[in-house]
Amino acid sequence: MGSGSLKKIEIDLPDSTISYYPSFIYKDEATQYFERLRKTVTWQQDDIKVFGKTYAQPRLTALYGESNKPYSYSNIVMQPQEFTPVLMKLKQKVDVLCAIKFTTCLLNLYRTGKDSNGWHADNEKELGENPTIASVSLGQERYFHLKHRNNGSLKHKLLLQHGSLLIMAGQTQQNWLHQIPKTTKPVQERINLTFRVIK
Repeated sequence: MGSGSLKKIEIDLPDSTISYYPSFIYKDEATQYFERLRKTVTWQQDDIKVFGKTYAQPRLTALYGESNKPYSYSNIVMQPQEFTPVLMKLKQKVDVLCAIKFTTCLLNLYRTGKDSNGWHADNEKELGENPTIASVSLGQERYFHLKHRNNGSLKHKLLLQHGSLLIMAGQTQQNWLHQIPKTTKPVQERINLTFRVIK
């Protein structure tokens, strides 16, 4: 399997370092990855607590890692499974481009437009200060929203394409929140892989 195009777009936002590769994996290969991950990943749906009420998380998730280190967010503690050959192949592509050896991959499966991910930053303490988060999108294009923590007028919206890679580095997680909002449009499934280093 070959790689895609390394055409890079710098997202020029203050207090952040964000780059976007629209065709990191070519479409046909991205579709193969999507189909294999959809079938072979052990997806789960955790409950989350919001303002004291418990809800089923509005997407399915899975965690894979090189060590047995758990990953915690929103009062959820996930135990990693071992990387599969497909995930390892994708991880190696991302490692090479970022010049980082990522240890962990959190996957999200958005089944319909009702599945979403609310405003948050990837700033859990086990990620360390100024973490690099590399996010591969497969399947349905969905909008990715960013907003500055301290300046409400600073916002940005990006359509994450099938086979694309988004890298958030530097002080991005300190200064910006991001989300994948719900949509009423009829949409197909989307898989998102977020690679990170757990300290």
